[in-house]
Amino acid sequence: MFWRNLSLTRAAATFFSLPSRQALGHRSSRTGGCLIPNRESSGSRYNVPPSAEFVARVSGISTMAKLPYRETADGLDAAFVGVPIDTGTSNRPGARFGPRQIRAESALLRAYNSGTRAAPFESLMVADIGDVNVNMYNLKDTCKRITEAYRKILATGCIPLTMGGDHTIAYPILQAVAEKHGPVGLVHVDAHADTSDVVLGERISHGTPFRRCVEEGLLDCRRVVQIGLRGSGYSADSYEWSRAQGFRVVQVEECWFKSLSPLMSEVRAQMGVGPVYLSFDIDALDPGFAPGTGTPEIAGLTPIQGVEIIRGCRGLNLVGCDLVEVSPPYDTTGNTALTGANLLFEMLCVLPKIKYY
Repeated sequence: MFWRNLSLTRAAATFFSLPSRQALGHRSSRTGGCLIPNRESSGSRYNVPPSAEFVARVSGISTMAKLPYRETADGLDAAFVGVPIDTGTSNRPGARFGPRQIRAESALLRAYNSGTRAAPFESLMVADIGDVNVNMYNLKDTCKRITEAYRKILATGCIPLTMGGDHTIAYPILQAVAEKHGPVGLVHVDAHADTSDVVLGERISHGTPFRRCVEEGLLDCRRVVQIGLRGSGYSADSYEWSRAQGFRVVQVEECWFKSLSPLMSEVRAQMGVGPVYLSFDIDALDPGFAPGTGTPEIAGLTPIQGVEIIRGCRGLNLVGCDLVEVSPPYDTTGNTALTGANLLFEMLCVLPKIKYY
């Protein structure tokens, strides 16, 4: 019985690890009027999300896009990884549950990008490598754990696609990224600049990550753009510090009622050929579209503009991406997490070496 169960487990693992012909668009056969999935391997070495034509979306263990789970990034070109914390949150908590809910909603994702014709799963070996083992009682220790985890991921040559978690996580992630790549460019999409110095006596929180990054030389400040900033502030010019560092600041008023494709042409020129990190706070979107977040601000970007920003990063030397601040307790329909899952898929589709049809 043990060997029989082991054989079945191995067969199931093979089916979900290697792309089936149906997942790649091949037809299945019919026998006696019943549709029989053809599970023959396509010959591709890549992982592919199973097709909902043959594998029910509600079945199985919840991983990002129902991809295989791997314990490490070894052998992967890109990996989805969760950092489930909200210890640095200043307002509504709940982002610790963000990675779990994003994974649940990501069951709707398919193998190809119909808008851009990107074929990420024919291009890169991708898997879900689970969550960083954070310390829920000590934010500073959590940051150390995050940096250590990302050092290991980056040492394999894998590009991390991170599910937050509050925006504190960008700081320790960028510590590891800069260790490997040197100071990086940053495309930061957010309602808030996250450049505060000290908040309630603390220097580490979701409002301070990019101030700490500048202080430690993790960013190439000439190649930093912040898009979608808005809301009331503690001074007449809340973004003076960002501009003083050399950041390009694009306040939300510059984005209203227009396509952001022209802006992204300028951003690509600004970023050049050097390494770039993309950090996307879901609160960049208007809370009418993404209510499930900790610090909502009215009059934000639309999901269409969010997609335009990410697609506009095609051609950049992206070395890492994150999608943060999804808070499921305030996301009663699941739409915020669903939006986050789709934005992460769009990020995957613009990584270097992606094939397009």
